[in-house]
Amino acid sequence: MTNPAARAAVEVADWRRRVFALYDAVRIADSPEEAHELWRIERDDLMLRHPATPLLPQDRPLFEGLSIASYDPDWRFDLPILSAEPGGFEFATGTDGVVAFDRVGRVEIPALGSLDVWRLTSYGGGLFVPVRDALAGRPGGTYGGGRYLIDTIKGADLGSDAERGTIVLDFNFAYNPSCAYDPAWACPLAPPGNDFTEAIPVGELVRG
Repeated sequence: MTNPAARAAVEVADWRRRVFALYDAVRIADSPEEAHELWRIERDDLMLRHPATPLLPQDRPLFEGLSIASYDPDWRFDLPILSAEPGGFEFATGTDGVVAFDRVGRVEIPALGSLDVWRLTSYGGGLFVPVRDALAGRPGGTYGGGRYLIDTIKGADLGSDAERGTIVLDFNFAYNPSCAYDPAWACPLAPPGNDFTEAIPVGELVRG
């Protein structure tokens, strides 16, 4: 394909396709631990080998896998989405213009507190749940801008039940947005309602 813009678009589309397929497999795995190991292996492969990887070219030769904590079942929750005060925020991206989010609810995480659940208001919709914790920005901790738990429009979806009004949040699957690796990406970061004062030592970490 000689058109660079078209090639890049096709590569990103294939990345998204693989992420959707990965989370399909995660949701039907025999156990959360098995799902987590599959998720870790596939993300390493995508980051190292896929042409749409956010890893910068100079970082790829030394890449030995993402820093992901061992699975801890105490960080997995199936929680009701509770009512929340209406609210929203807008984020200016480099490629998609201004992206708006509406707060559609909140979840209460045991021993941590409340976490806002957002809906992307533009074309495609989708739920979005970022999180920032006390380890953010620390060596060996978590990404300073926060991580993503759920981003359904990009395929990151651990499951929900519309009839029961619940959502699965598993912090072991918290992952860094692309801007953690390539500053050319502009990523929505965790707003105040998704900022915890407690440490969340599971999921994708940063190397110290």
